[in-house]
Amino acid sequence: MAAPPPRPHIALHPSNNFFKTSETIEDDAWDSASDGEEAPQSTFSFSTWSRPSSTPKPVPKPITSENTSLAFSYTHVNAPNPGSYPPREETLQPGWTIVRTRRSSNSANNDESVPEADTDVEGDMILGDLDAESSPAVPDSAKSGSIRDDAEKIADDPLCGIRRPAPISQKSKDNITHSDKLMRERSIRTNRKHKFVDCLSSQDVNIAELRKLAWAGIPSELRPMAWQLLLGYLPLTKPLRAATLARKRGEYTSLVEVAFARDREGLDQQIWHQIEIDVPRTRPGVNLWMYGATQRSLERILYVWAIRHPASGYVQGINDLVTPFFQVFLSAYIDSDPEDFDPSLLPKQVLDAIEADSFWCLSRLLDGIQDNYIFAQPGIQRSVRRMADLVARIDAPLSSHLESQNVEFMQFAFRWMNCLLMREISVQNTIRMWDTYLAEGPDAFSQFHLYVCSAFLVRWSEKLREMDFQGIIMFLQSLPTQGWGDHEVEMLLSEAFVLNSIWHNAQSHFNGK
Repeated sequence: MAAPPPRPHIALHPSNNFFKTSETIEDDAWDSASDGEEAPQSTFSFSTWSRPSSTPKPVPKPITSENTSLAFSYTHVNAPNPGSYPPREETLQPGWTIVRTRRSSNSANNDESVPEADTDVEGDMILGDLDAESSPAVPDSAKSGSIRDDAEKIADDPLCGIRRPAPISQKSKDNITHSDKLMRERSIRTNRKHKFVDCLSSQDVNIAELRKLAWAGIPSELRPMAWQLLLGYLPLTKPLRAATLARKRGEYTSLVEVAFARDREGLDQQIWHQIEIDVPRTRPGVNLWMYGATQRSLERILYVWAIRHPASGYVQGINDLVTPFFQVFLSAYIDSDPEDFDPSLLPKQVLDAIEADSFWCLSRLLDGIQDNYIFAQPGIQRSVRRMADLVARIDAPLSSHLESQNVEFMQFAFRWMNCLLMREISVQNTIRMWDTYLAEGPDAFSQFHLYVCSAFLVRWSEKLREMDFQGIIMFLQSLPTQGWGDHEVEMLLSEAFVLNSIWHNAQSHFNGK
């Protein structure tokens, strides 16, 4: 797949004179690390700047029932609370490089004050991750040795990446005979994986059987292909897959080339600026999303999607929805933890395939929930109203307490709907949850998710009924889900399934339509 063209990485509001390069800029500065090209030589002077920890964060706008356009004010002005994610080891924070296009005549020395990243500055740019020393150190698990030898073959045919589980040897049986329970659990996992492999390897995949198997979770090594089949991106008929992948990836490359054909002058500056603000905030503390190659791919995915969907454009929160796809598809090509892997180590063909596949699968997902992101976000408004009504029926004491404390569902449930609970649980939890969503069908991200959010709130009912307004809001914005694993997620999904079974066919019970 042809390399997308170089593109700018600007983390500041563009000033009126920013793009007038004829007088103040002799050459353009580009961050093209993910394009496989050397950055053009520039006459700029570079100085390294580490973002101070005391930099004030933007303050979210207050949330009221009258405010119907909340996506731009509430969910993403601040990075997610670190308490919403599992604890991770300390990692180096990505550095920033400030590029001086011209020096102030009033500057008496080199100790110039550094502007904040979200303020208008004339003639200056801040380029992220251009300084190699400020990028996160590549852990041993991210060395090229963890890339699968058959990575390029997998890009052409996902079935090549599937490894049939080996039968349990007699020696292994002898080693675990002391635990019949362990033996049974291992046998169940092996048999289940065999069923998945048989289903995915068939000439024409039985989608009903795949959905049935996927509801209870998909083995990690089989998930990339299974997700693409469940989303309808990968054809069910085996002989059609290679040609379909080549066509769709080529189409995405063309979209990127057209979108960036005029370099920065041709971009929609409002969309591009918001994307560049959000991308560095995506999954803070996770190495994968701090690498330059990952951020460049994410920027292209989001920008191309936005200009193809003018009814909504880019809305904060969509950047989060890309992360499970990118991480799952990356895992098909490596034998290490994708959260610690630097995608720039991959062959270009493979990285291009991951980016294109992530784009198309994101598009498939958003097709079913696009009214969440159009003007006034009616899909989210409707879901929040239905959630409030549902909780009133399944947990009347909790609903009454929230009302007595003047807590509106919009104050916390908006983010749950907008980001599909991704700010409340880890990526691993989200991926497991999406196995079931995709198995439920195309409406699961709007319909089934309503019941998941309701079950999620009721889970904390006892604690919430002992809190006042401030305690409730603070608790719901930093839930104790850091230690959640598959068991907790599966219990939540089971509770949501029960609610769905009871209430889904009783639409007349809901006040909000």
